[in-house]
Amino acid sequence: MKKIVLGTLIAAASVMAANWAACASCHGAKAEKKALGKSHVIAGWDEAKTIKALKGYKDGSYGGAMKGVMKGQVARLSDADIEDLAKKIASFK
Repeated sequence: MKKIVLGTLIAAASVMAANWAACASCHGAKAEKKALGKSHVIAGWDEAKTIKALKGYKDGSYGGAMKGVMKGQVARLSDADIEDLAKKIASFK
């Protein structure tokens, strides 16, 4: 039983890391960069703000200069993925 729980936790952490890895390539390891020099620094954004932005990019109702790039990035994300990323971004203070 312990192996199953540990395996599940490791798998969940891997998924989270994989989701953030795509973001980190432009936003920086701790969300400290302006993506491609055009976006806001998102480190420390509260979860609600990030969720609103990511869902808005996904449905096309949010964004400025990076709207097209971000729409492609978030298209594959589920609501659970978006919530996980929002928690991760909020943790970078």
